[in-house]
Amino acid sequence: MFDKQAGTDSHRKSWLPIVVTGLAVALLAFVGFLLFQHLKRLEWQLTRLQNDVQESREKVREAAEASQAALARAARSEENARLAAVGRTQAEEARAEAAREAEQARQEANTATQQAQLAREETERIRRQREAEVERLQQALGKIAETQRTALGLVMTLGSESVKFDFDKATLQPENRELLSRIAGVLLTAYGFRIQVFGHTDDIGSDEYNQGLSERRAQAVRDYLVAAGVAPELITTRGFGKSSPRVPGTDPNARAKNRRVEIGIIDSVIGYQGEAAQKTRHQ
Repeated sequence: MFDKQAGTDSHRKSWLPIVVTGLAVALLAFVGFLLFQHLKRLEWQLTRLQNDVQESREKVREAAEASQAALARAARSEENARLAAVGRTQAEEARAEAAREAEQARQEANTATQQAQLAREETERIRRQREAEVERLQQALGKIAETQRTALGLVMTLGSESVKFDFDKATLQPENRELLSRIAGVLLTAYGFRIQVFGHTDDIGSDEYNQGLSERRAQAVRDYLVAAGVAPELITTRGFGKSSPRVPGTDPNARAKNRRVEIGIIDSVIGYQGEAAQKTRHQ
């Protein structure tokens, strides 16, 4: 019995290391499994953490980009607002400048209107004054010789019954001097006139002969007026020969009317220019 017990104990002792070893291996395997599972969880958690970090980075990048975009929009908005404010200021300044220019233009227009009105009034005053002076001259000269009113002034016609020249002569006779002295006396009282003396002949003789004769007779009248005191620079002369008869015909009466000297009196103040009597009577 002892031996059987001893054998059993011996048998147990021979399996015990195996069991222990098996348990140890099992335990190690279990521990290894647990470690493997833990490592797998750690790896999964690490992967997830990396993904979360990556997502966080993406979100941070997107947030940064959004922030930069927002800052850019804010900067543009601020610049636009500044430009708008500058534009408003410039527009207000432009409107103010336009208003000033408009006011200045209105003032200038009013001044120009007033000046124009004053000029018209002054022109009308001068016209009435010159009209009265021409009327006075016409009345005074009309008492001496035939004096007609024309668009450009006055024309005195000194026919053969008032100014007589000897045949083929340009010398003034005593009665001519008396008449011309009276005319000069009236002209000396006038102001702002030019005087033109025109000579005419009848149809007897050649054109060349009568042209020279008419010029000499006009010059004789001018010289006498100058000698009587009329300023020489105011008087011009021209001869027309037989080219501008006063009346048609070759009878003695017609020829007597065509032999004449005309004195044109032109108002130089209101702008009459040139040979008024010539234009008036010989065009």
